[in-house]
Amino acid sequence: MGEKKIISVLVSGGEASAGPPLGPALGPLGVNVLGIVNEINKQTSDFKGMRVPVKVEVDTETKKFEVSVGTPTTSALIAKESGVAKGSAKPNVDFVGELTMDKVVSIAKNKISGSYASTLRSAVKEVVGSCVSMGVKVEGKDPREFMDEIEAGKWDSKIQ
Repeated sequence: MGEKKIISVLVSGGEASAGPPLGPALGPLGVNVLGIVNEINKQTSDFKGMRVPVKVEVDTETKKFEVSVGTPTTSALIAKESGVAKGSAKPNVDFVGELTMDKVVSIAKNKISGSYASTLRSAVKEVVGSCVSMGVKVEGKDPREFMDEIEAGKWDSKIQ
């Protein structure tokens, strides 16, 4: 069994190429760079337009490789679900998008495995916190106001 080399990069979902950062990192290892790029694009095609963390593990002897894909950042998922290109420049004044509670819960479920949150409730609060800094409303409300409602238990039926 050869030595394992691990390359971690951030790629645009479904749009990885043999250029930097992948090509220069993989080239010296003597692997099929195009094969790896195609595999990354296949696995990240659901995340079009989002930055996705990707790890490529290469066995330097056999040239076999394994691709594992992480989850996009919370802000990237919020942007996708609310249909905005990016967060607001003045998040407390200008709101650029809106999410439903169901979408917030769905993002929280996506992120919980890689998060410090131990419960769905705390993962939901992390997502709503990101909405605050991005200027994205939740259920038509200022996300800070929405956070108070979560604290008050108003949304417990959705957070099970």
